[in-house]
Order: sequence, then structure tokens, then C-alpha cells
Amino acid sequence: MNNQINIKNKRAEHFFEISETFTAGIILTGTEIKSIRQGKVSIVDAYCFFKDGDLWIKGMQIAEYEYGTYNNHDPKRDKKLLLNKTELKKLERKTKEKGYTIVALKLFLNDKGLAKLDIALARGKSMHDKREDIRSKDAKRDMDRYMKK
Repeated sequence: MNNQINIKNKRAEHFFEISETFTAGIILTGTEIKSIRQGKVSIVDAYCFFKDGDLWIKGMQIAEYEYGTYNNHDPKRDKKLLLNKTELKKLERKTKEKGYTIVALKLFLNDKGLAKLDIALARGKSMHDKREDIRSKDAKRDMDRYMKK
């Protein structure tokens, strides 16, 4: 079985300061998992929220399955995430604090072929922090260039 699906949210590391990461399962329909296996997913604008004590993800777009008939799914529907109770309570407590949110980092298929989502407890970066990150990446890139010569 080919489990090479590894979709990352590159904007998350730029806009957010990551505190803690968790791996969650996702409740999907049949055509959604088929579309994920084809790699037709976007998690760039995805974020998580709590509803009735459960964690849901919004903004994760899974393209319609091309061979799906009337059974096809809604590409923008909210999906329920699966975590254990202690992780859910910890996340809910932290998100009530000012400035914290839960963002999607990476979507992948595990060894059993199940779709998993790496989520992170994150705090938004200020413009100063973003500039500092860019400076440090540029400096590291320059150092690597000089070391190769």
C-alpha cells in the first residue's frame, strides 16, 4: 500500500508560534478518504474549534472524488477530530486563554492507511517575530552556502 500522502501547512509555522503538537484521527466519509489518497487536500486555512465538547476542524478542503456519483461529499464540510479526553480537556483549557488557537500542521496516512492530522496549540506571531525568523533563516542559508565552498 502506498502511504506517501504528506500534506503540510507551510503558512502555520510562519504565522504562528507552535507550543505543543498532537496527532488526531479524522472522521471521514468514503469519497473523502479516496480523495485524500489522491492528494487532493488543502489545509492552509484550516483551524480547529470546540463544539459540545468535541473538537472539529473547519477550512480543510477535500476536493470531490472524481469517480463519486451522487454519494460525493461536500468539500468544505466540518470534520470531527478524534483525541482522548485528557488531550481534549487540555486543549479546551488552553484555547480559552487569550491568544491561543489550534491549527492544522500536517495531514498524513499512517501505516494502516488511516488519515491522521497533526494539530498544534499555537499563538499568533507579531510582525517583529516574523521578521526575526526570516532574518535567522537567511543567515543560516548564507552560512550553509559558505560552508559548502
